[in-house]
Amino acid sequence: MSNYAAGHSQWEKIKLLVFYLFCSFVFIFLIMPNFIVVPISFSGARFLQFPPKSFSWQWYLNYFNQGEWVRATIVSFEVAILVTFCATLLGSLAAYGLVRGRFGGKAVINSFIISPMVTPILVTAVAIYKIFSDLRLTGTIAGFVLAHTIMALPYVVIVMTANLRGIDIEMEQSARNLGASRLTMLRRILFPLALPGMISSALFAFLISFDELLIAMFISSPTVSTLPKKLWDGIRTEINPTIAAVSTLLILISVVVLVAAGLVRRHFEKRTG
Repeated sequence: MSNYAAGHSQWEKIKLLVFYLFCSFVFIFLIMPNFIVVPISFSGARFLQFPPKSFSWQWYLNYFNQGEWVRATIVSFEVAILVTFCATLLGSLAAYGLVRGRFGGKAVINSFIISPMVTPILVTAVAIYKIFSDLRLTGTIAGFVLAHTIMALPYVVIVMTANLRGIDIEMEQSARNLGASRLTMLRRILFPLALPGMISSALFAFLISFDELLIAMFISSPTVSTLPKKLWDGIRTEINPTIAAVSTLLILISVVVLVAAGLVRRHFEKRTG
């Protein structure tokens, strides 16, 4: 019996080792391009060269000195901030209705809300382009905000649904029984408890909007274009390390947002723990 237990334990260790090795290889495969792009962005050469033979800040200066890159960056931030607000507000309200509401067809409504997540992005992009062309929303900030909100909303709903299900409904019911109005209960009880989920979902909505490319390729115009779309155009028309510098900045922004989401979660876990 002891030999069987020892052999079973050894087999479990081997399976765990294989699992960790597999995860390590996947992680290395996904992150390896960053170890190539980032050094190229500091290259002193006038073309893409790895490994760089000399280092310089010239491509970052070139990025900041070119008006087209700066305008695209400003548009991306404007759109992402507006999408963050819209998607977080609408997604939080939708999640609250799905979790606390008592009505039929919630599964159908939930499936409809998250459908942009499971629908091929190309199909969604073509549909958005057709509708926005008829409404004359292509090449506008409003068009970008609406399109990116559609893409970010499912993620907000999923995060907020999980967050709200972890909040004891008895606290809300107790507040109502003690005479608090629904608005007071939402402001004094539910909102502080749901705040960590709202912040996390807002950061993800920002990231989804800021990094989105395919829809931007359909609805951009020569005057209104996002940074990922400008980066795509740069890859096709001007192969120089400026695109590596922009890619590095996009990676940095993504890392900062993800780290901020993790820090927010840990902060609130410590406060509630």
